[in-house]
Amino acid sequence: MKKLAVLTFIILLLPLSLSAGVNEYKLDNGLKVLVIEDHKAPLATFQIWYRVGSRDEPAGKSGISHLLEHMMFKGTPKYGSKAFSKMVERKGGADNAFTTKDYTMYYQTLASDRIDISIELEADRMQNLILDLKEVIAERNVVMEERRMRYEDDPQNSLYEEVLAAAFKSHPYHWPVIGWMSDISSIERSGLLSHYKAYYSPDNAVIAVSGDVKAEEIIKKITASFGNIPPASGRAVVTSREGEQKGERRISLKREAELPYIITVYHTPSFPHPDSYALEVLGMILSGGKSSRLYRSIVYEKKLAISASADYSGFNKDPYLFLFDATAAPGKDIKDVENALYAAIEQIKKELPSEREVQKAKNQIEASFVMGQDSIYFQAQIAGMFEMLGSWNLKEQYLENIRKTTPEDVSRAAKKYLHEDNRTVGILIPTKNSK
Repeated sequence: MKKLAVLTFIILLLPLSLSAGVNEYKLDNGLKVLVIEDHKAPLATFQIWYRVGSRDEPAGKSGISHLLEHMMFKGTPKYGSKAFSKMVERKGGADNAFTTKDYTMYYQTLASDRIDISIELEADRMQNLILDLKEVIAERNVVMEERRMRYEDDPQNSLYEEVLAAAFKSHPYHWPVIGWMSDISSIERSGLLSHYKAYYSPDNAVIAVSGDVKAEEIIKKITASFGNIPPASGRAVVTSREGEQKGERRISLKREAELPYIITVYHTPSFPHPDSYALEVLGMILSGGKSSRLYRSIVYEKKLAISASADYSGFNKDPYLFLFDATAAPGKDIKDVENALYAAIEQIKKELPSEREVQKAKNQIEASFVMGQDSIYFQAQIAGMFEMLGSWNLKEQYLENIRKTTPEDVSRAAKKYLHEDNRTVGILIPTKNSK
C-alpha cells in the first residue's frame, strides 16, 4: 500500500457531490470514484469502467478492446493467469466483465468486509498486465471461436452485423464489438500493449462501489492503491460523425436457416437528446410485452410472425439506432411481415397513442429502472453507465423527462425518425442444406 500525504486525504475525503446517495470523489490523477452506501445486506459491488470500446479502435483492429478484456484475466507479475477470479471465488464472490461499443467494465461482488480484494487486484492489473505472448495467441483463438459460435454460426446475429455495417458508413459503430474475423487474427501483442497503455489509466476510468461500505473508509483505500498510478496520454479522439442518410439501404443474406427473418433500423439520437425520451416511450408502446402493439398485431392477431419486437438503443455515446425485428411464421411471406411492421409505424404517426397507453409505457420504464436499484450491482451500474454518457447525475434527468413525455411527443418522434429515407433493411433468406 502506498503512503500519501495527510493533506491529500483531507481533500479527498470531502465529496465533490452528494446527491441521491452517491458520494463523488476525484483523485489527483484523474480517477473518479462514485460510492453508494446501502447497508441492507453485508455485500458490496466494485466496478471499474474504462472509457474504451469498439468505437475507439484503429481501422483494421476491430475487436482489440474485447480481446484486451479477455487478457485482463491473464495475470500480472504478482498474480498469475486466472488468479484474480480464483481469489474472488475462494472468498465467496463473483466477478466478470463486458465490452460494449463505448466502454469496458469489470466488476466483483463480495462480502463487504472483503472488498479490499477488488481494490488491490484492480489497481494491480490497471498498470501491471503481463500480456504473455503465448496467452495472447491462445486467447485470440478463443475469441475467434467465440465469434464463430455467436455470429458466423448464427444466421440472425450475422444479419444484425450486416445491417449495422450498412447503416453506419463513416462512424466506427460500423464494426462489431467482437471484431471481424480477419481483424481478430491480425492482433498482435504489441498492438494490445499499446491499446492497454493508452486507455487503461486512472484518468480514463471511473470506479463505482455500492453496498455495505462507508464512503470515507473506501476512498482512503482506493486512494492508497490507485493514487500513485500516473495518467496516460496519446489516446485517439473519435471525430467521425455519421452523415444524414438520404435513402433506404437494403441487404439480403442467404444462410441455412429455418425461417425468414427481418431487421430494419433507423438512425436516432442518443440520450440525453430531447427526443430520446419520446423514443424510449415509443419503443415500450410498440414492444413492451405481449400486450404491446407489435406482438398483439403481427404475432397474435395476424399470425404473420412468431416474434416481433422493437428496441430503442438510446444509451450510447453517439447517435445510434431504433431497431425492429421479426421472424416470419412458417409458410408466411417475409414481405408481408415487413409491411406489417411499417403499418404499425404509420399508425402511430397518424393517430396519437392514447394517454393510457403512454402512461402505461412510462410506468413500465420507471418501474424497471427504480425497482432494479434494489440490487447493489444495478445501483453501481446505473451510476457508472450514466457517468460514461456524461455524468451520473443524468439519471435524475432521465426519469424526470420520461415522466413528462406526452402522446404528441411520441407521435412527433416517430414521424421525425421512422421514415423510409432513414431506414436500413436486412432480410435473412433461408437456404436448404446442400449435404
